[in-house]
This record gives sequence, C-alpha cells and structure tokens, in this order.
Amino acid sequence: METIQFDISPVKFNENGLVPAIAQDSRTFEVLMMAWMDRIAIEKTLATGRAHYFSRSRGKLWLKGETSGNFQEVRAIRYDCDGDTLLLLVEPRGPACHTGERSCFYRALDGGEVKPSGPAVLTELMKVLAERKKADPAKSYVASLYAKGLTKILDKIEEESAELLDAASSKDNGQVVYEFSDLLFHCMVLLSEKGIGMDEIYGELARRFGISGIAEKEARGGK
Repeated sequence: METIQFDISPVKFNENGLVPAIAQDSRTFEVLMMAWMDRIAIEKTLATGRAHYFSRSRGKLWLKGETSGNFQEVRAIRYDCDGDTLLLLVEPRGPACHTGERSCFYRALDGGEVKPSGPAVLTELMKVLAERKKADPAKSYVASLYAKGLTKILDKIEEESAELLDAASSKDNGQVVYEFSDLLFHCMVLLSEKGIGMDEIYGELARRFGISGIAEKEARGGK
C-alpha cells in the first residue's frame, strides 16, 4: 500500500466532525462519487493509500471496495479554498456506484443521457472495443478487424495515417479532426488487440509530463 503525505490541519470539519469528499478519477478526471470523511477516515486513507469514508447511516468507518472489491487507490488529496471540502484523486478498481455504474453521477435532471466527455470517452471506448471481440465479424466492423488479425489492423493504421497527412496539407481543419479521430480509433483497436489499456497510456504520458522532449529521446537511446 502507498502512503500519502497530507497535512490534515487546514481541513475544517463540520459540527459532526465530518467533511465532504469528492472522488475523481486521476487519469480521466471524471467525477466518480461524493461521500463523507472524518479524521479517522482521512488518517486510514493516508496510511493505506485506499479510500476510506465515514457512513452517516451506519455511523462507522468503511473501506470503499471492502465488499465489492472496487477499491479506490488514492494518488493525491486536495482541499478547496475554504478547507471544507476534499478532493480525492483516485485510480478506481471498478465501478464507484453500487448500481454498477462507473460514476454515481450517471443521471441528469433533464432526463437526458449522461455521455462521457474528455478522456473518459477513450476509457469507455476501450470497453466497447473489448466487447466487440465477442461480436459477429459479419455484423461488427471492429470484430471483423480482430478476425482478420494484427496485419489487417496495422494496414488500417497505415491507411488512416496517410489520410491524416493528406488532410493536414489542406486548409480544412475539420477534415484534420475527422481523420485524426479515425486514426486514433484504429490505434485504440490495436491497443485492445494487444491487451493494452488506456491507463497504461495515461501513465506513460503522465511520466513524460514536465520532461524535456530532448531528454526523453536521449533516455531512449536517441531513437
């Protein structure tokens, strides 16, 4: 378990000794859930690296995932300008919601569908691509790519790369966005075929953040 460094002293607990805590995916920035923490919950979270909360209905401490296995590995804890709300940046090991939804915030007041946005789109897309492995190749384009094998997937990436380069030579930025999306989609099919998740890509990009491109290239032997 990873020990987190965090100074509790600025945190302002309410009259019941509690503070609201928002859990956010550290990779996609999707808001996952809101719960309450007391001082002991914070201390247990800091000591174990896994999110602990305080249940107001049961009146006791609880470890997220203790029953379901859907733990939240906490990477950092932040507090707001007033010190009365916490933000937990976590790597979820499963759905945050007891309904099985990835986020507890899956409903909209207007009744509309809550669609993923930002990096969460890529995470959800990877789930769909994984599901397509079980689909009928005659009815699913992605399944047909899997069925034809790695060579076909690489051919499509080469084809989409060429189309992106052609689009980049034009003045139509909309076409660049379209072709880039096509290329990204097929690259994600490749990741799925190789069993590589988006978390690994996010992790590698995070590792490179703040590192000089020249230094990073030299670390790889100048390749």
